[in-house]
Amino acid sequence: MRNIAIVCGSYHKVEIERMLSLAKDQAKQEGLNVSEVIWVPGAMEVPLALSRVIHTDIVGAACLGIIEKGSTQHGLAMGQAVLKSIIDLQLSTNKPIGLGIIGPGAEPEHIEPRLEPHARASISAISSML
Repeated sequence: MRNIAIVCGSYHKVEIERMLSLAKDQAKQEGLNVSEVIWVPGAMEVPLALSRVIHTDIVGAACLGIIEKGSTQHGLAMGQAVLKSIIDLQLSTNKPIGLGIIGPGAEPEHIEPRLEPHARASISAISSML
């Protein structure tokens, strides 16, 4: 069985729990086994958790989270830094990391319709790159 890990941001826990359930369903459909789920406080901690787990015996990982639009550019800056770190981890480990982070800049009305497509796409990205 091809084992993967999923890193989940807990700031929007209710929504991310739903995404996690959908991601697990997608993994099963694609012949992947979710061997580890790691909860982190928010987007800032995702790269470190991915870095720790991607060097184990998994074939890939996914990250699930939401970066909302705020009154400043903090979310945009955070999103760009997190995405760069994820890309760097993929390239340095040659293991796929599926991106299931909604945003940056997500408004409340953007979140619900994106939960399922982002969760499923994060897993399909891993599967397609193996």
